[in-house]
Amino acid sequence: MRLRVLFLLVLFPLFAVSAPLPVPDQGPALRIQGSNTIGAALGPALVKGMMEQQGLQAVHSEPAHGTNEQRVVGKTRQGKTVTIEVAAHGSSTGFHALKTSTADLAASSRPIKDSELVDLEPLGDLKSPEAEHVIAIDGLAIILNPQNPLNTLDTAQLAQIFNGDIATWEALGGAGGAIHLYARDDQSGTYDTFKELVLNRHGKPLAAGAKRFESSEQLSDAVSKDPQGIGFIGLPYVRQAKAVAIVDGDSQPMLPMNSLIATEDYPLSRRLFFYLPPSSRNPWAKALVDFSQSGKGQAMVAASGFIAQHVQAMTVEPRPSMPEDYQAIARNAQRLTVNFRFEEGSASLDNKARQDLQRVVAYLKSHDKLDKQVTLVGFGDAKNDPQRAALLSKLRGMAVRRELVKSGVVLRDIRGFGAQMPVAANTADEGRIKNRRVEVWVY
Repeated sequence: MRLRVLFLLVLFPLFAVSAPLPVPDQGPALRIQGSNTIGAALGPALVKGMMEQQGLQAVHSEPAHGTNEQRVVGKTRQGKTVTIEVAAHGSSTGFHALKTSTADLAASSRPIKDSELVDLEPLGDLKSPEAEHVIAIDGLAIILNPQNPLNTLDTAQLAQIFNGDIATWEALGGAGGAIHLYARDDQSGTYDTFKELVLNRHGKPLAAGAKRFESSEQLSDAVSKDPQGIGFIGLPYVRQAKAVAIVDGDSQPMLPMNSLIATEDYPLSRRLFFYLPPSSRNPWAKALVDFSQSGKGQAMVAASGFIAQHVQAMTVEPRPSMPEDYQAIARNAQRLTVNFRFEEGSASLDNKARQDLQRVVAYLKSHDKLDKQVTLVGFGDAKNDPQRAALLSKLRGMAVRRELVKSGVVLRDIRGFGAQMPVAANTADEGRIKNRRVEVWVY
């Protein structure tokens, strides 16, 4: 009998080994199109990591047909070649490629637009949790020449600068004459994000005279060499330029620091996405999405200069501008580098928050903090009724509590601070959504 059991264990091991992904007889195994921010380095790095995890050998990148296009190539142990194509011409091109079936996966440095969502309905709901995947957090840095003495700008000033209403550095209290504007091109998710967070919010179009760039690196290098230059760029591309602190509404001035971007408190923070159509039958696309959310994938996110979604604890220095009760929490606890946010007009957690629940629970388990070691701190957006904001801020904390309890977390407390301590202006939907948040503090 014992021999029979051993024989069966040999035939059917306790830990099943996943079958290798199928290799197409011709053409690429996966086609990715979209964001230049993702496609320049992060996307190819994640592709390489996923291919190596699949057991492919001699994985390397090589130029493809056009500018900002490359292919990642590897070989199976049987000698078959596997190719994955990455084209990085801007977020909108990724959604267009899904529609025309010229891509399997869209990379985007902004959320999908309502018009694109409707356009791609035949592929399924691209806002569903199985379709929309946050792979990293990025911050738009406002960059100047290193010799420029200005250190802080607010979003209203930025709109006026990039519209041309403020045309000289002297008008900002500086020196240097005419302001030279540098911007990403119309296909860029970076430009879409800047337009949404800054220009549209203040009803300003981009000045026609702005110099436009498809390449993030070229834009940054141009600003760093121009004493009169100002531009906006993804965080990994600051390079030799100087980033300034940003104020939005009543928020504190914030530099694009990792911790402030991880929590998405920084006014110009943004999410980077993979969009995988629910109708997709491409196993390589699913494998890449899964790899991007794994510990190895997130380590590659950090190595590429973006903000990984690892949960860490950070110390927050109490400030006089904080409510006294909040200062008391800060003196005795540490804040986790994650904020829970909600679907627009809802108390339902958004797709990133659903992923973050698993990360927070894993952190609490590994640090033995499941039992009365966690306080949730909720915030709302300012409206006519402060009491309503205070109530909703606590209700949002309770919504997070309901999910954490399912994983065995026993909370210490839930606090609601209403519309206090805004991180964004409440004059636009994007700002109000950012202000509706729940922080996690651990003792």
